Amino acid sequence: MDNIYKNIKTPQEFKKFIQNKSVSVVGLGISNIPLIEFLARCGVKKISARDRKDIFANGKIPELESLEKMLEIEYILGENYLENLCEDIIFKSPGIRRDLPQFAEAMQNGNVLTSEMELFFMLCPAATIAVTGSEGKTTTTTIIGEILKASGKTVHVGGNIGEPLLNKIESIKKDDYAVLELSSFQLFDLDNGSFAPDVAVMTNITPNHLDWHRDMEEYTAAKKIIYKNQKTSGRLVLSYDNELTRGLENEGKAIKYLFSKDILPEYHKNGIYCDGDVVWLRSGGEETQILQKSDIFVKGAHNILNFMAAIGATHDIASVEAIQKTAQTFGGVEHRIEFVREHGGVCYYNSSIDSSPTRTIAALNYFDEDKKIIVILGGSEKNISFAPLAPVVYKKAKAAVLYGAARENIKKCLEDYIKSDGTREALTVSISDSFDAAVMKAKEFAESGDVVLLSPACASFDCFKNFEERGNRFKEIVNMFHI
Repeated sequence: MDNIYKNIKTPQEFKKFIQNKSVSVVGLGISNIPLIEFLARCGVKKISARDRKDIFANGKIPELESLEKMLEIEYILGENYLENLCEDIIFKSPGIRRDLPQFAEAMQNGNVLTSEMELFFMLCPAATIAVTGSEGKTTTTTIIGEILKASGKTVHVGGNIGEPLLNKIESIKKDDYAVLELSSFQLFDLDNGSFAPDVAVMTNITPNHLDWHRDMEEYTAAKKIIYKNQKTSGRLVLSYDNELTRGLENEGKAIKYLFSKDILPEYHKNGIYCDGDVVWLRSGGEETQILQKSDIFVKGAHNILNFMAAIGATHDIASVEAIQKTAQTFGGVEHRIEFVREHGGVCYYNSSIDSSPTRTIAALNYFDEDKKIIVILGGSEKNISFAPLAPVVYKKAKAAVLYGAARENIKKCLEDYIKSDGTREALTVSISDSFDAAVMKAKEFAESGDVVLLSPACASFDCFKNFEERGNRFKEIVNMFHI
């Protein structure tokens, strides 16, 4: 049955295949609740909905109540949610490892293990641009979408951001473009021999999600799936400045474009690089000036790199004018160094998306040296060392407010940091019992001219469903400050 499923190409073929099949959806999160809606529209009459957590509120899941008129939903919740996993088709949430013994047994019995993202790529008729990386993938994905829209293209942006695109699959046309951010979790599920985006972008690889992946080797291998099956006609855009991605330039079959903050060596015939203030495109050895770095409205060295990655993905699809227009108008993405408000002369920034130390380092370095920063750090652990964060916090911040499950670990790393001359930088470190208390403590430390920055360097799952919920709570609190 798996071979039949993997050869499905259109929504019509999927609807025919799914008739009279038993279906299970494992993990009732952001992407899988819309998946159940899609399956209901495809004619599925009964679904086994499974989740480790008891996610009922007053006996109902509000998002699914309306669907219960269309299909029967059997809920299997709690620690034994994978018991008797015997349905014909099993859709798994990206956050659940596919190598669990219950999944292995189901596949041995001839059942199909798949995911919402795998089905989307099977059915998508449009050209696909897939973006991954440890940092910058959300912004890069968004910029690519904006450049294509500015060129008059019909674009669908999704994956690990926005709304799941599978629900829109029947409205996506062959001449459209689908731009998808893909996490290592999603890529881990796409190692199927057929996933091959037309354009793949890898912004960088740094340690991340080591609480989920067995080690850095597995995490890197998951990222590599993005180009593993690309054809010779495909394109792979890689960071030249990141050691791990630079080392991939001879892997895979696709044409490589490397991007760098500095001039690329001449032997690289394809790439995007900076020479002073000018961003250049090199394609087949020919050079074209694309824009000035000073044209890019959203500030920060990391955003220049994000634009160069986007140029690598779109230069033969979009016009130079569209790239320039996007650079001049794009204001950044929500939850990424997002200005919230000024209150009492203090500027508040929400960078809740910063779920690793390297992201927080980039956020701190975004601000000028003369800015005094109170940074809010903490959340759930990802088995990543906070040691690289300490020197940057000491250099850029006047205070660090810590909260959540990782607070003691971060505190220890900050306390252990000693400058090379044996003296410790002046830094106020404060521990808060809750996220709300941490925001209020940061407000207490701040004086006119200072910056309060939420840049947690951690995942959000100890207190929130996701980083969006964390960022929205920060904005809610800050916007309640009395004028």
